[in-house]
Amino acid sequence: MTHPELSLGDFAGTGYDKGRNVLIQALWMAIRTPLSLWWVPSDVRVRVLRSFGASIGNGVLIRHDVRIHWPWKLTVGDNSWIGEGAWILNLEAVRIGRDCCISQQVLLCSGSHQRHSPSFEFDNAPIHIGDRVWIAARSIVLRGVCIGDNAVVGANAVVARDVGPHELVTAASNERSTRAS
Repeated sequence: MTHPELSLGDFAGTGYDKGRNVLIQALWMAIRTPLSLWWVPSDVRVRVLRSFGASIGNGVLIRHDVRIHWPWKLTVGDNSWIGEGAWILNLEAVRIGRDCCISQQVLLCSGSHQRHSPSFEFDNAPIHIGDRVWIAARSIVLRGVCIGDNAVVGANAVVARDVGPHELVTAASNERSTRAS
């Protein structure tokens, strides 16, 4: 472990606001799995997410098996797609711009822990994804990251710091480059 006096039993979650009361949280937890089944149409998913407080634009496609931790902490712009098996672990706000493609099995994780905290307290931060961004299959975007407009995150990449507009991040080389728009 990174901290010799680590005691998970002392974890308190100090400062973390789930954003809704326990009844709403429980209702969402009961509904989210059946909502993600393959036979539930995308427009039904969108309507239910909006009813729980998500801000979702027009023309958004949310495929089956998408997991969203807290809908009231999610914003998705017009004409964006969220692919099969994507997981939006939004302990803090996640904003996805317009005309974005969040591909299959992408993880957007706005939560973490303070590795030097004796009780491993939260270290969460929002994620902001600009317009016309493509996050390719099985990529991971971590807490506090901003991805600029027209950027591409290649398949299997792990993004732990900001990505500028028009940049390309790839997993194989973990390099960034500016691509022609």
